[in-house]
Amino acid sequence: MKRLKIKPKSLALALVITVAGAATYLIAADHIDAPSVMGTGSDITDFYAFQSPANASNMVFVINVQGLLAPAGTAAASFDEEVMLEINIDNSATKDNIEDLVIQATFEGGKVIVHGPAAPIQTGLKSTLLPTITVDAAVTSYGSPAVINENGGIKVFAGPRDDPFFFDLNQYKAIIGGTATSFNNPGTDAFAGTNVLSIVIEVPKSMLGNQTINAWATSNRKM
Repeated sequence: MKRLKIKPKSLALALVITVAGAATYLIAADHIDAPSVMGTGSDITDFYAFQSPANASNMVFVINVQGLLAPAGTAAASFDEEVMLEINIDNSATKDNIEDLVIQATFEGGKVIVHGPAAPIQTGLKSTLLPTITVDAAVTSYGSPAVINENGGIKVFAGPRDDPFFFDLNQYKAIIGGTATSFNNPGTDAFAGTNVLSIVIEVPKSMLGNQTINAWATSNRKM
């Protein structure tokens, strides 16, 4: 089984660039640390990567955005059609933290559209949309059964889900403030009862190369 390392998400200033004949996107997200993207379709709350529990030959990647959605407001939430979510994969033997493969997801007309995995057109802080669509699916509505589509061994789901991340925020603040020295067991989940918009992509390991991989996620706003 391949081991997996997760590289933290990064925040970069948006720079305008034009590429003839291709849509170009610029990174514009971090985990609730950037006020300009907080609560928007650019705001990545968490990124997960793990071996599929149903098929040991597959990897599953999950990107969650728009955290802290109240149930009453979740039905009205939607993926931003100006934002591309990108999974970056470094599968080189040297682990140089440069993406060798990317999986890109865009949104249009109530659908999620997946490109890749494939070699990126450009690496670094700017991303260009890959020309070939791998698979798409209708975005699942809040409270409806999950819509999952598959093509060429790649599966995709997009839609609202309960936020799976557990964090005792108040106890964390107490520890940082010096009024507590450790977390409680059990703790109090500050995210309980809130939702996220989630995209889940399952990919055969054979498409990701033969090396141990590093993986990280970015959101990219169209410029």
